[in-house]
Amino acid sequence: MTPPDAAYNLQSIEAMLGMRRGVVARLVSAGFVSPSRGPRNEYRFTFRDVVLLRTAQQLQAANVPRRRLLRSLRQLRARLPSAVPLSGLRIRAIGDTVAVHDGSTPWEPESGQLLIDFEVSAGDGSVSFIDGLTAEGWFRRGESQEGADPSAAMQCYRRALELSPDLAAAYVNLGALLCEAGHCEEALALYERAAEWAPDDPRVHFNGALALEDLGMDRDAIRSYERCLVLAPYLADAHYNAARLFDRIGDRQAMLRHLNAYRRLQGGEVPGA
Repeated sequence: MTPPDAAYNLQSIEAMLGMRRGVVARLVSAGFVSPSRGPRNEYRFTFRDVVLLRTAQQLQAANVPRRRLLRSLRQLRARLPSAVPLSGLRIRAIGDTVAVHDGSTPWEPESGQLLIDFEVSAGDGSVSFIDGLTAEGWFRRGESQEGADPSAAMQCYRRALELSPDLAAAYVNLGALLCEAGHCEEALALYERAAEWAPDDPRVHFNGALALEDLGMDRDAIRSYERCLVLAPYLADAHYNAARLFDRIGDRQAMLRHLNAYRRLQGGEVPGA
């Protein structure tokens, strides 16, 4: 029998959490949540299930071990009300402890790293989540996801930039992932925006030059490498890449100038020589 408060189906979960059905199914199979079945055998989720799914999603992203994750979710299930109170809720986890409180009950972690922190509010019969991570927190989460899930890492970097549009490192990492995925034009547009926010960051110009190279825009790439070198003349790779491109367009004098600079910085070594 479907509980009366099981008001959410898979489509609702996808809309609220941005989780694909396969991801939800894996979390259900792993025992993180135990939804009921509707009249057509479809999954039906309660408010508690929705919050548990969101928490499991974030704890997994933080690489929390499975046993500790399950223990945290059991704590959370025991403390959650059956519906969202009008005041909303705040969910925080630190170490092996999960705390749930409304706006009138403060809770401060004693020590350690805050693994999750988000607010839950209700409106028009739906549940919405407000993440408590800072731009730096989203950036660090993106770094931790790059190897396992580049797509998730890109979403983290985008979220970081929404919160802090001058975070140059997020532009650099996101652009690199976009280029690796074959989206160099999108990466280039991103680097152009980054140059407006962080014009004096050499990484922005260096990575922009790499994207221009991938797009076959050699002369524009040269200009970006040279802008990078004005800001960071010690960047040997920028000298070497500029030398390659000058050689390609037939400017031997400029090629030798950058190659000699590269050799000085590298102690005389040239890759592939």
